[in-house]
Amino acid sequence: MAKAESKGDRKAPQAGGQAGRFAYDGLDRVIHEKARLSVLTSLVAHPKGLVFGHLKELCGLTDGNLSRHLTVLEEAGLIAIEKGYDQNRPQTVCRITAEGRKRYLDYLKVLEQVVRDAAGAARAGAPALGASRLKPA
Repeated sequence: MAKAESKGDRKAPQAGGQAGRFAYDGLDRVIHEKARLSVLTSLVAHPKGLVFGHLKELCGLTDGNLSRHLTVLEEAGLIAIEKGYDQNRPQTVCRITAEGRKRYLDYLKVLEQVVRDAAGAARAGAPALGASRLKPA
């Protein structure tokens, strides 16, 4: 007797037998958020690190917003935050970690594949999703 299939077990039909072809599992959710992608890109471009205020300007974020994203990135091990003083003034310096650089570069490889796939589909003239269901007026 065959096992009954529950709603959660059903999979959408796959075109051409390429299951998960466009799933892009390597798009790391921690990195993929716009502000965090901006922070990591800034830090990759400045391997010695950036002072909080400069990073805030580069990314176009508020103090609170940047602080929250830095916390997420630090907890994920992607960046290191050093608090200290410069001429008796508090200073926070952010640097990307070796693990952060590796994950960022892995993320970029997947993102490049997304762009290649999209460009290939556009060149092939693939119709937009759902376009085959639309009828001309």
